[in-house]
Amino acid sequence: MIGADIKTIAEQLKNYDGEEVRIMEVCGTHTAAISENGIPSMLSPKIKLISGPGCPVCVTVTAVIDKLVELSMRDDTVVLTFGDLIRVKGSEKSLADAKADGAHVKMVYSPMETLEMAEKDPSRTYVFAAIGFETTVPVYATVLEEAINRKLDNLKLLTSIKTMPQVIRWVVNNGGGIDGFIAPGHVATITGSDIFKDLSEELGIPFVVSGFDGEQLLLTIYALIRMKGQKGIKNLYKSVVTSEGNMKAKEIVNKYFEPSDASWRGMGKIKGSGLVLKKEFEKFDAGSRDLDEDHMPAGCCCASVLVGKIKPNECPMFGKTCTPDNAHGACMVSTEGSCYNYFVSGRK
Repeated sequence: MIGADIKTIAEQLKNYDGEEVRIMEVCGTHTAAISENGIPSMLSPKIKLISGPGCPVCVTVTAVIDKLVELSMRDDTVVLTFGDLIRVKGSEKSLADAKADGAHVKMVYSPMETLEMAEKDPSRTYVFAAIGFETTVPVYATVLEEAINRKLDNLKLLTSIKTMPQVIRWVVNNGGGIDGFIAPGHVATITGSDIFKDLSEELGIPFVVSGFDGEQLLLTIYALIRMKGQKGIKNLYKSVVTSEGNMKAKEIVNKYFEPSDASWRGMGKIKGSGLVLKKEFEKFDAGSRDLDEDHMPAGCCCASVLVGKIKPNECPMFGKTCTPDNAHGACMVSTEGSCYNYFVSGRK
């Protein structure tokens, strides 16, 4: 099947006239790559691409933002965060708003930067906003291990870490109508492709692990159409993803983290869908447990967008009161968010 010429595959996808196929990606980088490569314009109207809950900033509940804001207002505490998260509003304000009010908030490009900051300034507690999926957890575990080795008691993590299989099950069971999944390539690099095997059997739908260039995405969509109605997994990203995953990365994650229930923006608490620091390392936890409250901005439809119930441009605020320069919902804030990518690509 995949041996076919890419031009032939592209023509078949453009001219496809079979049953409607609904394909969901659950990776923010895939969402951005689909937009950047103009993939939707290359497909038949009968092939529907849906962005699922794969953007870590987008699925972070407001209670996490509120906790970070609260910590940042303390005289002896500095909150460190990646760029996108700083603009996501909590129940009242974002970290950017808090910083404008005098709070201690700094952006970092790498979690490893937090070690140097904490080491140089032992008079303050440095709290890193550790959000993300399975992809980033090994780095957070490495930071924690290094902090322990350096005896840095003033570095803590405020975690909001999600895991993929359980939320995919939730989306299918609560939304339905998904015929196949573009499995997240970065996540699968850590977990291995086999993590989706039981899920495919249970849900009766196919998963194809994909890379991020345009040609690979077209091959992935083609494979999923051919597999419609079948169970099974295909790995089209074998240069990076193995069936068992990165054993060294999984080992360090298991050393410091344990599974937990987790709250997702617009979806509530999903059993076993997160990771938290183990009890023996709780002195490095800045208060991550039981952060469940979620207050959607008035009129925001991110909750429906995240599970594919509506397209971003079907939200009444989209492109009007909600734009990347004036984002109301998290899906428009993050460059991996589906609303942001719909807006910048002019997608219909």
